[in-house]
Amino acid sequence: MRPLAMSSAKAGGLTGVLLTSFLLTLCLLLPLAAFAQTLPALTGRVVDNAGLVDPVAEAALVQKLEAFEQKSSDQIVVATIASLGGEAIEPFANRLFRAWGLGQAGEDNGILLLVARDDRKMRIEVGYGLEGTLTDLHSRLIIENTMVPAFRAGDFAGGISGAVDDIIVALEGNAAELEARAQRNQQTTGWDPDTLIVALFFVVWATLFFGGFAFAILPRIYGRKLGPGRYQWLGMTFDYNAREGSGSSGRGWSSGSSGGGWSGGSSGGGFSGGGGSSGGGGSSGSW
Repeated sequence: MRPLAMSSAKAGGLTGVLLTSFLLTLCLLLPLAAFAQTLPALTGRVVDNAGLVDPVAEAALVQKLEAFEQKSSDQIVVATIASLGGEAIEPFANRLFRAWGLGQAGEDNGILLLVARDDRKMRIEVGYGLEGTLTDLHSRLIIENTMVPAFRAGDFAGGISGAVDDIIVALEGNAAELEARAQRNQQTTGWDPDTLIVALFFVVWATLFFGGFAFAILPRIYGRKLGPGRYQWLGMTFDYNAREGSGSSGRGWSSGSSGGGWSGGSSGGGFSGGGGSSGGGGSSGSW
């Protein structure tokens, strides 16, 4: 009877392990299933589920995309969604691209322009076959110079339509125009943020260093002497005696003035993708 009891115990333990493994696998797969359910259906060349494009602009956009696809065979689809549901836009766009099979089978010549309204994010997802024509750089320039300014001004239809125009420009072999336009915009608006931060750092550093040096020397040369170690210059009184007599190796001054200083739903039913794929090429942005 003992061997039978041990066998039953082992069987029970194995069942428990299998049940635990099944539950863990289910917990891992359920979030993925939930994400998969959020993918919208491909109903046309413009899938405006977030309601960012008015009917007139949408009709014009659909006509433009259809004419370009007939001319080049490259397939561009615009999609807007309300929310990403907590998922990053890059994997969401790639999953959506693959689920819709954008582009032609074997050519992988599809483009997905995705906008997530509530997350304030956008992405241009590029099929394998077009990554050398519409590069990551060009996608980023389109987002930064065309979409972001328009979106911040509340012109979503204009930003999307302008981005489609820029994508077509790049796919037709005129991507250099995007780069030239970006340079013109930079010259008009000034330095980019990274350059501005570096420049500001050096300005503050130079002001503190050379300003301290100047205030330690120039009042003695150009100021009016009030007494031993005391000078008046530029409306301020500089007293060097206090700092020199305090055992400090530096030079100092005190201002007699209180003012000086500075502080630093589409109508294209029946439309479908051709079966292309994307490897994650493109660019993302936010507004």
